[in-house]
Amino acid sequence: MGGMPYWYVVDYEEPLQSALDRLRRREYEAGRYNPVVPFPMEDPEATPGKQHATIEKARAAGAEDGTRSILDIVRISDAPDFCEAAPFESDELDAIVGSARPSAEQVTAATSALLDHVDRGMARYVIAYEGDSPMKIVFLGYSFD
Repeated sequence: MGGMPYWYVVDYEEPLQSALDRLRRREYEAGRYNPVVPFPMEDPEATPGKQHATIEKARAAGAEDGTRSILDIVRISDAPDFCEAAPFESDELDAIVGSARPSAEQVTAATSALLDHVDRGMARYVIAYEGDSPMKIVFLGYSFD
């Protein structure tokens, strides 16, 4: 089938791992992950509720396809790797989005182009700004299959 893209926008917070953990918990509690909901999801706002005792058990139930969601991403890292979220470099953002400090609107408008720089089973993130202040984090990823 091929990897399925996903993206999420959350409020900015430090450390970034806390933002990722909160996002993972939100999507797990809502049940927006494979195998609970079919992919691609017809309604990304659906909340069927979690169907597994833990995030780890949900990940195991996804088997080689993974959860097709942010649940597959367990940590923030400096460089892209499986099951990790890494930042886009400033020069990448400038080339793709037109700014090294883009707004959330600029990032979401460039989602497709940004996803071209993400491999299966990995995620990247962009910190979105309002003026000089970081306001949002946009996580973009691809499922394993």
